[in-house]
Amino acid sequence: MPPGLPASEPAPASVVADSVADGAALSVQQEERVREILRAYPVAVQLGERFQAAGHTLALVGGSVRDALLGRLGNDLDFTTDARPQEILKLVKGWGEAVWDVGIAFGTVGVRKHDLQIEITTYRSELYDRNSRKPEVSFGDTMEEDLVRRDFTVNAMAVKLPEVEFVDPHHGLVDLAAGVLRTPGTPEASFSDDPLRMLRAARFASQLDFEVAPEVVTAMTEMADRIEIVSAERVQGELNKLLLSAHPRKGLTLLVDTGLADRVLPELPALRLERDEHHRHKDVYEHTLTVLEQAIGLEGTGEGDGKPDLTLRLAALLHDIGKPRTRRFEQGGGVSFHHHELVGAKMTKKRLRELKYSNELIADVSRLVELHLRFHGYGTGEWTDSAVRRYVRDAGPLLDRLHKLTRSDCTTRNKKKAAALSRSYDGLEQRIGQLQEQEELDAIRPDLNGDQIMALLGIKPGREVGEAYKFLLELRLEHGPLGEEAAGEALRQWWDEKRRD
Repeated sequence: MPPGLPASEPAPASVVADSVADGAALSVQQEERVREILRAYPVAVQLGERFQAAGHTLALVGGSVRDALLGRLGNDLDFTTDARPQEILKLVKGWGEAVWDVGIAFGTVGVRKHDLQIEITTYRSELYDRNSRKPEVSFGDTMEEDLVRRDFTVNAMAVKLPEVEFVDPHHGLVDLAAGVLRTPGTPEASFSDDPLRMLRAARFASQLDFEVAPEVVTAMTEMADRIEIVSAERVQGELNKLLLSAHPRKGLTLLVDTGLADRVLPELPALRLERDEHHRHKDVYEHTLTVLEQAIGLEGTGEGDGKPDLTLRLAALLHDIGKPRTRRFEQGGGVSFHHHELVGAKMTKKRLRELKYSNELIADVSRLVELHLRFHGYGTGEWTDSAVRRYVRDAGPLLDRLHKLTRSDCTTRNKKKAAALSRSYDGLEQRIGQLQEQEELDAIRPDLNGDQIMALLGIKPGREVGEAYKFLLELRLEHGPLGEEAAGEALRQWWDEKRRD
């Protein structure tokens, strides 16, 4: 039971399978899971009684029911009701420990109760105008209207409260058992109503490891251009959930195969570079997906806590997007991608800005893309102290992520080559560790600060102080700590030469 909840109360004795496909009913295990969620969250029944007493219907719905049947209990519960938003507010005020109405224009009221995050939404549907980026919300009067407008059948199941009656008019239970994503109505009508559902199909395929029904894939392919009316913020939200899922390759592949990626992340399908018998090179698209999976496998190592890391995953996904623009066929059948990391960093900034990511995340991801080849520029692992300092300085707080990205970027099937690269990077990390102990590399700075520079040279704040600081920093990176006396002597010599020039 999640922390902070009251002691469990007995769940009602029966769970009824109402309108389940082809006579299918809840299995004993699934019936127990519905009871389990009500035992764990007795507030659900309490809330149902509260709405019933006021003459309204209430049902646990959507992902909450789906996840309960899959055995995944969480702290977020979604309810649907015939009560209008203002009526919902009246019913939960004084009952919930906190109430918020930021989504009330869309029919949603939020409530916090015993560490549960509860959302209660009036029966509704969302419709997009052909040219509008904002959906129009209309409220309905029946649960049937609400369920048929939901994205997928596995999200169109409900449990009526307080009577605890299982409702499944669109055969979601059968699809849940089969691990298939279908739409309650035709996929064409569903995606026309809300084109974002096409991205949600890819996201749920990744999150649940489900297959997408063939007719749904066909509709996604034929209607891919419809996604262009959806705002960048909503697209970003779905991409984040997909990338942070357990199986992002599955969803990304679906986006590329249906043409949706061409509209929302065109740099990814562009990695499918043509190959021929004369110019052989690694499949950059497949390589990228493998790097992403390998980076995910490293999230619990180093400084990681094992939680999904959006910055690392985006960097892994985008690290080679500069290759199509820099590809050159060399004499003798070779292929080069000179400076693709620099080009890719600029492309990364542009794409992430268009998707409305934060400035901080854009800076971090693009920096990782820019640095991902730096390790290979130092040859076979003969690292000088100066090279190590610069590597650490340039990576800054991204060093642990850069370690993971660089290691993930090795996808060669040549075991000897892979082992050699791994040993080489092991050596780099050991050198970093040794110098960090000796020199506090995480906070590399010159031996003299700004005040000392001005006092020594007899100058006032300005551009020359910055130049002197940069000179001392380069000196520090090249030779390590010099001490104030030696640094001061070097600074005076530099200053004299500068003045003579």
